[in-house]
Amino acid sequence: MEPCPFVRLLVGNLALKIPVAARPAGAGVHPSASPCFAKIRLGKSPRQTVAVPLVPSDDHATADPPATPSSYSAAASGALAARFHLSKAELDRISAKPSLFAGGRGGRVKLKVSVYTGRRGTTCGVSSGRLLGRVTVTLDLKGMADGGGSRAVVFHSGWVALGKKKTKAGKRKGSSSLPAQLYLTVKAEPDPRFVFEFDGEPECSPQVFQVQGNLRQPVFTCKFSCRNAGDRNLSSRSMHSEPGSSRSWISSFGSERERPGKERKGWSVTVHDLSGSPVALASMVTPFVASHGTDRVSRSNPGAWLVLRPGDGTWKPWGRLEAWRERGGSGASDGLGYRFELLPDAAMGAGINLAESTLSTTKGGKFTIDLTSAAGGTPLSRSTSPGCSPRGSGDFGYALWPFSSYRGFVMSSTVAGEGRSGRPAVEVGVQQVGCTEDAAAFVALAAAIDLSMDACRLFSHKLRKELSAPDLLR
Repeated sequence: MEPCPFVRLLVGNLALKIPVAARPAGAGVHPSASPCFAKIRLGKSPRQTVAVPLVPSDDHATADPPATPSSYSAAASGALAARFHLSKAELDRISAKPSLFAGGRGGRVKLKVSVYTGRRGTTCGVSSGRLLGRVTVTLDLKGMADGGGSRAVVFHSGWVALGKKKTKAGKRKGSSSLPAQLYLTVKAEPDPRFVFEFDGEPECSPQVFQVQGNLRQPVFTCKFSCRNAGDRNLSSRSMHSEPGSSRSWISSFGSERERPGKERKGWSVTVHDLSGSPVALASMVTPFVASHGTDRVSRSNPGAWLVLRPGDGTWKPWGRLEAWRERGGSGASDGLGYRFELLPDAAMGAGINLAESTLSTTKGGKFTIDLTSAAGGTPLSRSTSPGCSPRGSGDFGYALWPFSSYRGFVMSSTVAGEGRSGRPAVEVGVQQVGCTEDAAAFVALAAAIDLSMDACRLFSHKLRKELSAPDLLR
């Protein structure tokens, strides 16, 4: 089957230029002396907040700033400020029901960027920061999800004036005649993905379907099982390989020893193709153990899964997933913390960290691996240009890994909250899949993160009956 069409909207290369006007005495701190940030929103999607670097401006700034700012803010967090992912169904809704997308008309949708001075956050329940101005870019996404969406489209790349606040008299006292200027690049590009849906919860050994529109085709089956205290090899669920090879990976990447107290251990999910051959495996290699004196799995002692792929007649490690339970703040629910590392070569030892974040244990969320430079995070690209330097091509930095071809969007998987019935839906970037085993590895990873929500549940709570066998829960 063909992959499903998706469109990824990227906003980046943000820079702010504020005229240095002769300010009156007692006027307070000029905006150029304060940190600045922007809130970016596409239609009614959640706002994304990012810091905006300032471009030096002299007292005699002209009305025509340079086409692109010179090297500035080399320590900025990266060229990409925000990203939005749209499926074909969402693009169709933009065209058919524009009211759902705040101002969209006939395939058009508005991107709004609001720029503030001051620090991000809230004080006494009131949002911090003073609005400096807004920019609205109208995007025509019609046709991006079908034949017309085969190439990237740059909707805007350059400077734009921010609207000024005015007094009743029509002009703010002491303001410059020149408005603040915002540089930004807005780009949409096709991002086709393979979509898979579990036909049930991973612990129920479901089928996995590939989905395209209204078509659903079975491609994998999952087998959930557990190892008891006397079962130390994976050969019963793996290929016909030497049991010792499986045990060696378990001992290298996890711990199989008995641990006193509360623990959840021995879970595994084997992914088979339609012929019945195992093509991926997710195995719990480090038990999920309650920290001393508590009923929760802590970050300092996380449980871990090893995701393996077949190769040369045995299982070979592909990735390692760690998970733990984060305490919620005031009025907030706990979170499922996770970290996923790619293991490109077992001989190298340490893996490459691809994802680390937290999901709400109450609402669940989406586990995502996206190697496009993330706003507010560590730059993933080693581009020689400054982190936020505007580029006329709109080419935001992509992460290039020295030991893999992964770049851009890699995969995502839905994760249900505690006590909620959920069937993981998995999206995998088409460039990441070259064979059945590639797709199966991501499916196994999706099963592991979903099961981690149960493995990290408070030990004072009972698990569902599918997971509550005597040898699974103590």
